[in-house]
Amino acid sequence: MASTRKGQRMGGGEQFALFDVEPSADEKTSVDAAVEPQLELDATPVDTMDPPPPSDPQPQPDCSSEPSPPAWESLPAGEEADGHAIVITAAGSYTPSGRVLTGPVDSIDKLDQLIRWAALTPLGSPAQVWLVGVDACAELGWVIDPGSEDDVDDLEALRVRAADELRQVISATLPPLTAQGWELRGDPGHVVHLSRAIGKATQMVDIVLEPYVWTYWNKDFGWGNRVGDMGILGSPTAGTYLPDDDLPAARELGRRLAWSAQHLGVLPGPTPARTGAAVLDKIRRERTRTGKGILVTTAGPVPPLDGPPRGDLEPAAGWARVPDDEDLHDVRRLVTIDQRAAYLASAGMLSFGYGRPRHVVGDVAVEEASRAKAAFGLWRVTLPAAGQYCLPEKLPLPHPMMQFDAPVRTWVTTVSLEGLCAPVADGGMGVEVDDLEVTEAWIYPEQGRALDKWASILRGARGVAVETDDAAMKRFVGACYKGYIGRMVNPDMWTATRMQHHHQPLWRAAIIAHCRWRGRRVAMRIARETGRWPIRTMTDSWVYLLGEADDVADDSSALGKMVVEKQAWLSEDLLAMFAAAQDTHEVKLAVDAAYGVYADEEA
Repeated sequence: MASTRKGQRMGGGEQFALFDVEPSADEKTSVDAAVEPQLELDATPVDTMDPPPPSDPQPQPDCSSEPSPPAWESLPAGEEADGHAIVITAAGSYTPSGRVLTGPVDSIDKLDQLIRWAALTPLGSPAQVWLVGVDACAELGWVIDPGSEDDVDDLEALRVRAADELRQVISATLPPLTAQGWELRGDPGHVVHLSRAIGKATQMVDIVLEPYVWTYWNKDFGWGNRVGDMGILGSPTAGTYLPDDDLPAARELGRRLAWSAQHLGVLPGPTPARTGAAVLDKIRRERTRTGKGILVTTAGPVPPLDGPPRGDLEPAAGWARVPDDEDLHDVRRLVTIDQRAAYLASAGMLSFGYGRPRHVVGDVAVEEASRAKAAFGLWRVTLPAAGQYCLPEKLPLPHPMMQFDAPVRTWVTTVSLEGLCAPVADGGMGVEVDDLEVTEAWIYPEQGRALDKWASILRGARGVAVETDDAAMKRFVGACYKGYIGRMVNPDMWTATRMQHHHQPLWRAAIIAHCRWRGRRVAMRIARETGRWPIRTMTDSWVYLLGEADDVADDSSALGKMVVEKQAWLSEDLLAMFAAAQDTHEVKLAVDAAYGVYADEEA
């Protein structure tokens, strides 16, 4: 698995004079001094990342069977990442906007000279140098041959072997860099983290090896014998990865880097989750400088609760039921609706707690829970047996921990406390606080919409991607907020002192709970308006059997509203599968059969 793209060598070209110039003493001690004499670029560049204009202006018939490139690859590349990043192919180096800098960077010494000359500055993340294509890496001796994924049963074993081989290969070539004052931060791999002292300042540069990003395991990247989303590079399985040939790939990568700089305000991090963190950290630095806005400086680990940890404090919904005759009456379609950017919508709406929580018990806990607006926190409650309440039979129980015939003692967030007390017609349970038998709580005296500006930036970026049909960047933004919220629960992701404030498992729990309760409220409204009830739900999606004219999606384009995720027309055989289903597993098989054969994905 040498690369997720075809490694095509793009040829040589005239060498730019930068590499023929011996750096002066001043250049070796000051990045700023190094830039001045090098600003005049060659007027006849070696190449460009934009395709040349056709020599014949007359339209020519398209006799090629090759599919048209994705629409987003024709979008213009901005200059917002210029000065912060460089893209290198075997043919030469370029600014992200496509301006030629040099010819081939075919030695470590030339790489060092290029980085020093470019004087790149950080943008949310350290400055970046991207090597695109196997040939660009091979020019520096950074090439491995771990074997093919077709020859192994376990992709993880292949990845581990490749990552170790890559580390050894890169380490063997680094002495010329360290001799020039560069220090290596951590082990080298698909990213080589470099830093060097310049007076009292520190210059940090990350060299990213695009062909070997797959050697890095991260949950965002979807391992488990499949290649998933690779951050700004896209997803091979979803068709949003870079083009096969190196020069078009370099151009598209440059466009994406500029897009991230313009619409997110940061260079992309090594994973989508880290990119989401970089956006929030930039906001945090602004608030530190201005003294305005909520400033969260400490982690928010789960307080000491009784009993062993049990995963997510607020589990996502997962439920199904066997349809009855009423559900199957006049049915023509299977439709799945999903909350548009559900986690992002909730993150921008919710007020989160931070700082040191206060532990309260007994009457004090009950009093706090009974306030018109309870503080953000965790509450020790008894979920009553659902069977003693008049609840909709065709919806999951109001809370995933609830049982039909027995009470359950558990901890819930303030979002669930409010949801349980909401009217049944609004998706709640209609109970009073006294019915929940609150015995203790951890509450946060400081709270506010700590993620509102973060969510606003990501929401705006997502909107731009949707408006321009930029599926690659829409997926990237989605991976950023989903990845970041998903990693809030894991302290191992945020071990560095300057990163520990990102460990916020209670924020994640509140977001999950908010999406779940919002979905229940919508399901109750749909039932009132159409008489239709869901047959399955997973996280924030709901599956319905519908007639030809039934409409269960929202008209609004706002985040958090229900949109059609996918739908399928049902044949007589598929209807028979649903009618014959005896358990929820057979319902799942019928759903999979409908979407697997007759799926009509919504754009």
